[in-house]
Amino acid sequence: MIASEIKRFGIRMAIAVFLLAAGLAFLAEVKRVSAANITDTVTSSESTDEVSGTTNNISGRLGPLEFRLTTDEDEGSLASTLQILMILTVITLAPSILIMLTSFTRIVIVLHFVRSALGTQSTPPNQIIIGLALFLTFFIMSPVITEINTNAIQPLSRGEITQEEAFKAGVAPVRTFMLEQTNVKDLRLFMDIAGIATVETVDEIPITVVIPSFIISELRQAFIIGFCIYIPFIIIDMVVASTLMSMGMMMLPPTMISMPFKILLFIVADGWNLIIGELVKTFY
Repeated sequence: MIASEIKRFGIRMAIAVFLLAAGLAFLAEVKRVSAANITDTVTSSESTDEVSGTTNNISGRLGPLEFRLTTDEDEGSLASTLQILMILTVITLAPSILIMLTSFTRIVIVLHFVRSALGTQSTPPNQIIIGLALFLTFFIMSPVITEINTNAIQPLSRGEITQEEAFKAGVAPVRTFMLEQTNVKDLRLFMDIAGIATVETVDEIPITVVIPSFIISELRQAFIIGFCIYIPFIIIDMVVASTLMSMGMMMLPPTMISMPFKILLFIVADGWNLIIGELVKTFY
């Protein structure tokens, strides 16, 4: 067991070293190609024929050479490399952004509470719950996505604004959505931790304070909704357990008898329509 763990660790380290070496080689190649962009001139007071055997179209007698190193290409390559790294970073963090900065957290937690309250174990399965939560998230966040596309993505693609302006315009709708769903108590908590005493407007609150405040508020709201969902099903469990105990059927699991009644109650009350509808309304 220990030998296999050591072997796997060695393989991971070898892969990491290989990737690091490849990255360093790539950067060295970029530097080498950029440094090769050197222009030379000849300083001479006399002009005669072109020097044969050269491709620089140099006229006059060879005098002291002046080498000029142009760094425009070097800066362009470095900027392109940084842009690629930023894009890869955003793609890597995209799942976290989708899960934590949207309505996904509240929806998926409430759906898991519904399944636990019904006592149906793995029905509906996790794939169905996550898929439903994703599509509900797209439905709820569609105005925010449309605003980001209109104010940030389209102007940036047309070259009307810079990347910094596009970033600010794209973050603003998400920031507004999070602030509307954030509890003031949670916002004050992280402001105190960050050492921010007072602010004139909400725009002065850093995004690093808004994000954790929003996540905590979403967790609280999801657990409150889950508790309300649990109440009618707990009553059914208590009634079934008391009935079985009074009949002397103490060896019979109450959950086996109560689960059909809970499913029946859920169907009669049109539970999915009721829960999903009220859950979506909490964001408006």
